Amino acid sequence: MLVSLNTMANITPTIAAVTGNTTMNGTDIIVPSRMPREADSNSVNFYIGLTLAILSTIFIGASFVIKKKALIKLSQYGTRAGEGGYGYLKEWLWWAGFFSLGFGETFNFAAYAFAPATLVTPLGALSVLVSAVMSSYFLRERLNLHGKIGCMLSILGSTVMVIHAPAEAEVTNLNTLSQMLIEPAFITYGVIVVIISLVLIFYYGPKYGKTNILIYIAICSMIGSLSVMACKGLGLSLKQTFGGDNQLTNLLTWFLLASLVACVTVQMNYLNRALDIFNTSIVTPIYYVFFTTFVISASAILYKEWELMTPKDIIGTLSGFLTIVFGIFLLHAFKDVNFSLSNLPTFMRRDEPKEIHLSNGSTTSLLQDPPSEEEVVR
Repeated sequence: MLVSLNTMANITPTIAAVTGNTTMNGTDIIVPSRMPREADSNSVNFYIGLTLAILSTIFIGASFVIKKKALIKLSQYGTRAGEGGYGYLKEWLWWAGFFSLGFGETFNFAAYAFAPATLVTPLGALSVLVSAVMSSYFLRERLNLHGKIGCMLSILGSTVMVIHAPAEAEVTNLNTLSQMLIEPAFITYGVIVVIISLVLIFYYGPKYGKTNILIYIAICSMIGSLSVMACKGLGLSLKQTFGGDNQLTNLLTWFLLASLVACVTVQMNYLNRALDIFNTSIVTPIYYVFFTTFVISASAILYKEWELMTPKDIIGTLSGFLTIVFGIFLLHAFKDVNFSLSNLPTFMRRDEPKEIHLSNGSTTSLLQDPPSEEEVVR
């Protein structure tokens, strides 16, 4: 089969780009290959993204502990955040925790520019482990064996959900986003979130907020999902503006900014209350699980990602969610039981009564085998 010189000239650069050399008229033409350079560039970007993601988890995990330390210090001479006080705004240690969280979120945002989301997002769960470890050293808080298993299950379930979550739809301009924001599905989600949050804030919060950790965490997570959607939209507006298409005159830009400020204010307020009242090693994983779940749900509704989900992804998402629920149950239901690997042999003996130590200092005995009917008669 004959190939003209013009045809060969056209395909030569393509062959050279892939193989790094080609042959024309019996003469070897050496063309420098770009493949190794591109591979090195991708490798560098991967490790930059990985480093940023790890730094993000360290700063975010540390922020919970630092702010908790500030709230403990404040409770000694001021109105506690759990009682509606805002004295923490005058405490420099709380602001150190706030800026630590800001740095962590900045690193997390930058990591997406270098590494794939399937790497960056699951790594966010490491902030739970960082917070738990730092709490045990700096706050003297204890996490029993049930809590540790529940924490790991919660992280595992969240990771499974992220892996099986559908890809986010591409939105290139603010006009497209504005059409998505007025879709009935997202409006319904937003209305439901606002109504439930208001009920929790004004009815259930004053009654059960100091005894049920899920009240304040649910408020933070649901309102937080709206703040993330507003943040994404605001980022898109700024991207267009810096690209030459000014969006500062668009009313939607200022609406997104106002929504972001309002949502973050509510989110931080009730997160501070939860940290002030409950154990940090309990608040952090539950908040992470709830926040991640609501953000994925809101993002899927806004960008209609659920239409692209395969049966495999649906099963994986449901499995991840059930794993999260079971992890939360272990983490919350047995938080007052002093159960660790060191006293595990005691719990496994069937011939001795088990003495369980509660976090409030009291003890209770538990028998493995109930007394027989004859012993009861005696």
